[in-house]
Amino acid sequence: MKLVIATPDDISLIQDMARRSWENAYAEILSSEQMEFMLGTMYSKEEILSQMQHPNYHYYLMKDENSNSFEGFIGYEYHYEEKTTKLHKIYLVPESKGKGFGKDALQFLIQQASDKGDTRIILNVNKYNSSKQFYESQGYRVYDEGVFDIGRGFFMDDYLMEYIIHK
Repeated sequence: MKLVIATPDDISLIQDMARRSWENAYAEILSSEQMEFMLGTMYSKEEILSQMQHPNYHYYLMKDENSNSFEGFIGYEYHYEEKTTKLHKIYLVPESKGKGFGKDALQFLIQQASDKGDTRIILNVNKYNSSKQFYESQGYRVYDEGVFDIGRGFFMDDYLMEYIIHK
């Protein structure tokens, strides 16, 4: 796998991969109304472009060097809190799960965060998303939980997880 910096020209690709991933991961967790609301809000062209223009926010595309296809993406922000990088997004298209892309992307993130001087990575994961077990297998642990009002009567019910970077 190769990680490639995403540019504004990649926004429609990111939107497509997000939809494919979400339809697979959240079909039994979220109502179709909530999924459409969240995709429309979090993955609008304007929202992604705004994030890409933020100096500490980065998007990378996961590219399979064998097939030359894009398999997913990662979005993260350095210095989200003191000495902390936040993993905002990591999604793989359904047919790419289990091939090591997610593990490689998390290892890349650890190196990137460490290079910027951050010593901790945090993320939110839906309490009913099986990805929690994946994160735990990679050294992340739950440190809290939260329910977040995201508008229109919808809520995110998440575990807050962290990874401590040991130098």
